[in-house]
Amino acid sequence: MMRALWTSASGMNAQLTHIDVITNNLANVNTHGFKRERVNFKSLLYENIQRANLDPVNMTGRSVNLQVGHGVRVGSVTRNFSQGMLQRTDRFTDFGIEGNGFFEIRREDGSYLYTRDGSFSLMPVEGGLVLATSDGFPVMSTDGDIITIPLDVNIHEMTITDAGTFMFMDEDGLPQELGYTLRIVQFPNVQGLLAAGGNAFRETVASGAPLLEYEGEVNNFSRILSGVLEMSNVQIAEEMIGLITTQRAFDVNSRGITTSDEMLQTASQLRR
Repeated sequence: MMRALWTSASGMNAQLTHIDVITNNLANVNTHGFKRERVNFKSLLYENIQRANLDPVNMTGRSVNLQVGHGVRVGSVTRNFSQGMLQRTDRFTDFGIEGNGFFEIRREDGSYLYTRDGSFSLMPVEGGLVLATSDGFPVMSTDGDIITIPLDVNIHEMTITDAGTFMFMDEDGLPQELGYTLRIVQFPNVQGLLAAGGNAFRETVASGAPLLEYEGEVNNFSRILSGVLEMSNVQIAEEMIGLITTQRAFDVNSRGITTSDEMLQTASQLRR
């Protein structure tokens, strides 16, 4: 009965983590580029009460093991990196990615972050406008430079190619390359990326080094769209169903603790 108490407690702890993940998904249902998370459970160690020991000659002994489990634990929390819906905004500085790519942005300390959130803006600097995130982190180009738009370029007439190359209209009304292309990268293992907050991820040893699309290091290239944003891939109906089932699982495990306590109380009263 004491085993049942700890087993039920492990189930309650695991379901609490599950609820934390589900509520975080629901909270980010309108977050641009957010990828829903999923909890994966694993069973705890088993107690071997009696091992299988079958004598094939005399056909005697146990043919199966006698084991009792000790509950459950959270094995991992993974992300679903499937494509989110693209919503039109008609803002030139909003970019959406069709494919597996990430934008590369640079922090103040010189480190790099990677995001699917393309809700960028123009930050005025000396000599032009820099394409940056809402936090002021500049967006990187394929040359490893920040993307700077000169003041004499009309941003309302600018366009971008599917590969992320910026184009502008010259005095004759002809399209010309600005000299910058968005640096789009992919990762060998996206599940190894570390969430850094602000809709961004960090590279880790588990994720592998970023693969540069413009150098042909990937098999499937992404498509860059201007005037659209990728929305969250969270499905409210699925999360609500998961929330209900998680709550019921928590209730059942708490009932297991109550039942074990009642059985212990009954056993302690047998001598009376």
